[in-house]
Amino acid sequence: MTDLPADPTVDEIRAVLAPLVARNAAFDGWNKDAVTMAAQQAGVNPDIARLAFTNPMSMIDAWFAHIDAQMEADCTPERLSNLSIRGKIEALVLNRLTQLYRNREALRRALSILAMPTNITRAAQLGWRSADAMWRAIGDTSVDFNYYSKRMTLTALYSSTLLAFLNDESEDFADTRAFLVRRIQSVMKIEKTKAQWRARAEHRPSLARFVGRLRYRAR
Repeated sequence: MTDLPADPTVDEIRAVLAPLVARNAAFDGWNKDAVTMAAQQAGVNPDIARLAFTNPMSMIDAWFAHIDAQMEADCTPERLSNLSIRGKIEALVLNRLTQLYRNREALRRALSILAMPTNITRAAQLGWRSADAMWRAIGDTSVDFNYYSKRMTLTALYSSTLLAFLNDESEDFADTRAFLVRRIQSVMKIEKTKAQWRARAEHRPSLARFVGRLRYRAR
């Protein structure tokens, strides 16, 4: 039995059942059978549970939201405070992989569904949401172009790490951990290069300023 209130909302039902649905999806697939099994395990009316999960995408969406929420609960600002940006990103991604470790078959099936042409847009939205959750956990407050570039970069990093993770048979997914470290190092090098280029650009002669001076000479 769960700790759901007497008259739970649909969102409350989704939040409680999401990890159980994922656990069953590894065997039954992302379908109503997984929802029925999860409802029975949680002591929830299966008919009500099926109203909360109308299709595979709603199940996957709720599972990923559960992972986001659990990551934020585990990786509090206090726990991340002494880490560098690189260390924080690594800790957040590893937290997610740890959550996924026992449900890799469910993840494999979920990614197959997300890769379908009809679901590409939604898949991108879910990836962006996870990247945004990680940056917010880090404490990012950017509102300019950096807001978008940071999330695009982290979405790509996390996606490639998930693909490595799916086929990792090493103990405690050590190969994926090493892959993640290399990817973060690569991204940090790129960001450092971009920062240096921007710094040099500020002192580089500007053709626009030069032409402006020719047109509007000092009097």
